[in-house]
Amino acid sequence: MFGLGGFDPKKMRTLMKQMGINQEEVSAKKVIIEKEDGRIVIENPNVQKIIVQGQASFQVVGDIIEEGGGIKEEDIKLVMEKTGKGERESRKALEEANGDIAEAIVRLSG
Repeated sequence: MFGLGGFDPKKMRTLMKQMGINQEEVSAKKVIIEKEDGRIVIENPNVQKIIVQGQASFQVVGDIIEEGGGIKEEDIKLVMEKTGKGERESRKALEEANGDIAEAIVRLSG
């Protein structure tokens, strides 16, 4: 197995720079990735910005505390229709059921 063992970090940075790779730490409190169906929240992140030939990419390591599917309006309306409950109650039931429509309906019907 390869390892960096006694490799000097300063030499490593110099070598990376010679290859056109720049790396810098980005100070961040929280990283949020917005997706079409929700978001991923990363707490206590260690964020590295890596620039290779003018293109920037980011490496993020941390604690994933939430990976939520956003509650869709049509799901809320469906739960409201099937249960006769209001928007607030239907939204809350969907959130508690992690977006599971059937579970939300059961919760409100019982």
